Amino acid sequence: MVLWLCLGCAAAVFLGSFLGVLSDLIGQRRLCLLFFMLHLFVVIWRKVIANPSIWISSICLSLASSIFYFNFETQMVVELEKQGLRRDALNDMFWLMSFYESASFIVSQVLGNWLIGGTEGSTVNLLPTAAAILSLVALIYASQRLKEFPRATKFEDYKIKFHSYILMDRRIWLLSWVQACVHFSSVVFWILWAPTIVGDGREMVLGLVYPCLLGAKMLGSSAFPWFNGPLSLRTEEYLVFTFILMGSLMSIIAYDYQEIEMLLILFCLYHACLGLVLPSLARLRTMFVPNELRAGMMSLSLAPSNAALFFFLVQRGYYHNIENSTAIALGALGLFTAAGCMHMLKRAGKQPHQSWIKL
Repeated sequence: MVLWLCLGCAAAVFLGSFLGVLSDLIGQRRLCLLFFMLHLFVVIWRKVIANPSIWISSICLSLASSIFYFNFETQMVVELEKQGLRRDALNDMFWLMSFYESASFIVSQVLGNWLIGGTEGSTVNLLPTAAAILSLVALIYASQRLKEFPRATKFEDYKIKFHSYILMDRRIWLLSWVQACVHFSSVVFWILWAPTIVGDGREMVLGLVYPCLLGAKMLGSSAFPWFNGPLSLRTEEYLVFTFILMGSLMSIIAYDYQEIEMLLILFCLYHACLGLVLPSLARLRTMFVPNELRAGMMSLSLAPSNAALFFFLVQRGYYHNIENSTAIALGALGLFTAAGCMHMLKRAGKQPHQSWIKL
């Protein structure tokens, strides 16, 4: 298990970090083809090979997850702005994407619980076939209208723009660090939440906890329009307090062993905050990052967090030098630094803002 996680994390560091640049160069729709091809390859590999290697599946799915993080958001932003829609439509798209992502995970968990609950083996064997059909249909759909998109951008022009608008902008560095800290804390949480909740011999049906966490994330995403609508708060302002709250929650989880009820409350509060943070960061990316450089910035910003995760998995899984609580505490520390970066971003950025008190 540790080996598979290490291989997937290594693939995300050394390959996934540069897929965003590739997406900007060749176009998001073309990289969507790679996303669906990776899933299709994993399914065919498992069907053809009698004893498939798990490490190949781990690498392919890790790369697919990296593409999912940056490519679809960038593609939606580019296409919506081509249609000339207002920025309000983009804000609605951000929180709806996070909302429906969590909803789809809940549906998949319900399906998984139903399959594990004692259905016939033939039904379970049909699942890879269904996944292959869905991947193939999505691949055919995504391959349509490729000729209508502009040609690939020259790498030299892209490098000049990236240096000018990304590397030379202090606000982008702050935003990148915030993204890396959020990614590290959330991945550490998802790796360690099950060992934490069943620690000291406590019994818990984990399949029922998972939908509760995603439901809390959906509630947090649905609060995003209120913060940017009726309340009319600056994104940087409420994110500072949100990151402080998330860091405090992870600190309590790391060093204060609670009863199951308290742990569930802490977990749900953390995911409610995460549901608010993700569309808010997408809104900040729209404000500060040019669309033609967005995917590259997003993928490269995850390189430090993926490298830290790889280091943690090796040290914890093979050398046992790092405890689980230490990793969670590092995630909390990262969130506190994200709050500081967001405060600096508020002072450095120039966001048009109209106070609801003056209305």
